[in-house]
Amino acid sequence: MIRLGWLILGCLFVALGVIGAILPLMPTTIFLILAAGCFARSSPRLEAWLLDHPRFGPTLRAWREHGAIGRRGKVMACGGMTLGYGLFLLTARPDWPLALLVAAVMAACAAFVLTRPTA
Repeated sequence: MIRLGWLILGCLFVALGVIGAILPLMPTTIFLILAAGCFARSSPRLEAWLLDHPRFGPTLRAWREHGAIGRRGKVMACGGMTLGYGLFLLTARPDWPLALLVAAVMAACAAFVLTRPTA
């Protein structure tokens, strides 16, 4: 029963990753990393399919083996965070404490991305 749960969760993460590949502001890779982890616990065949995928496999293997993020991925992630924060400021017009809190969280996320090894 637990294996089935991991399998269903992995399929859900793959679906979210596919949606993220289509929609510009939704991430793809993190959902596929999560899917690979779920498949590792439920379906070695699906895990191998993801890790051997011609488009996403190299990125997933680099993350799994070295915790590495490619240069383009780092640029896209930090650019997306910057764009998202700019849109947040323009559309939500938050009070300065909330704006600073969101800026701190995004800066911490960007720092995490930038401090990973480059694939």
